[in-house]
Amino acid sequence: MSQGSRTKKRFALAAACGFMLLNSVALAAPLELTLDDSVALALKNNPTVKIAVAEREKSAWAVREALAGYGPTIGYSHSERRYELAHSDDPRNDFNNTVNLSLPLYTGGRVEGLVSQSRLALQVADLGLAKTKQQLKLDATTGYFNVLQTRNLLQIAQESVDNLASHLRNVQAQYDVGTVARSDVLRSEVALADAQQNLIKAQNNFDIAVANLNNIMGLTHDTDIRLKEDLQYIQVGTTLDDGIKYALQNRPDVIQADAGVQSAKEGVKVYRAGFLPTLSLSGSNNWNDDRFPGSTNSNWQVALTASMTLFDTQLTLSKVKEAEAGVVKADETARQTKDSAALEVRQAYLGIKEAEKRIETSKVAVAKAEEDFAIAQVRYNAGVGTNLDVIDAQLALAQAKTNYTQALYDYNTSKSKLDKAMGIEVK
Repeated sequence: MSQGSRTKKRFALAAACGFMLLNSVALAAPLELTLDDSVALALKNNPTVKIAVAEREKSAWAVREALAGYGPTIGYSHSERRYELAHSDDPRNDFNNTVNLSLPLYTGGRVEGLVSQSRLALQVADLGLAKTKQQLKLDATTGYFNVLQTRNLLQIAQESVDNLASHLRNVQAQYDVGTVARSDVLRSEVALADAQQNLIKAQNNFDIAVANLNNIMGLTHDTDIRLKEDLQYIQVGTTLDDGIKYALQNRPDVIQADAGVQSAKEGVKVYRAGFLPTLSLSGSNNWNDDRFPGSTNSNWQVALTASMTLFDTQLTLSKVKEAEAGVVKADETARQTKDSAALEVRQAYLGIKEAEKRIETSKVAVAKAEEDFAIAQVRYNAGVGTNLDVIDAQLALAQAKTNYTQALYDYNTSKSKLDKAMGIEVK
């Protein structure tokens, strides 16, 4: 093999290896997501939305089914018969064809009530879809913030381990030259071991939060994701009264409850139709012959039929009373739903205000804890402070940062809960 051929083969092999390496890096790259990206993926992939869409489709066809009650019904039948009359040895054939048409003219309001109920059911299904999207948005948002929270807590745990490891090295160095007691080394080692335990737990909590968010977004649980945003404090401009007023006008479940009341009233109309007469128009044409297909002899008829139930052992009355009780139940359910909506808005709003105050105090506490930890280190290095002072200062610093992270998490999740409680439409 010539030198040029070997060089070309080596170049091709290197290029192929480089291409495979680039592909593996690209495949291993994490999926970077904003909050809006996470919500969009959840709305696209989560089964709950698809179930709600199917339910809405089912209700739409139920409207068509109810509207069919206004229209005519046309039927066709064909029969073939071979028979023999008494005292006759000559078998005969009979071929018969019939076309029937039936048209309801008046049903006492039954069809009208069924159509109204089906349309209300479609409205409820539409609202159910909107409600499902709002809940899924809240779930995705809460899951996103939970990942951010556990990520921050993981960083705090790692920082505690790093600080205590650095302090242990300092204590060990001073012990080696005889300036501190062995107990300082042992106490620092125990503190570091405790911090490492907390770091393991924090890592596990973060992994679980990522898996949960992936599940909400419809991704595999082990999908490697990176969140582009962080927990932030952005003030809410909505007042409590405005939030409650908006919820009572726009929340899907509140509107569903009102539709439920109207549907129950339509149900009363449907059953009361049993007390009224019905009127229908029918017509038919018949062809029969003793030869297939039986189309020679033609007979037709048109009939106008009125009918009314005179006695049904109070069956209709029982159904009416049952439907009227349903109206009372629907009214109370609507009132209960509105009270629950107002309470949910109030709880979310008060949660925002509480977290808002905690953010301010914990932010100040973090700054003071950082200063206290720095002073404790300097004092210990100078020989005027104790080992316990440094460890306690580090624990206080970690707790202050944890409190600040928790306050930010509670604030942001309470904002999301307020949006859901108010019934903010998901675009």
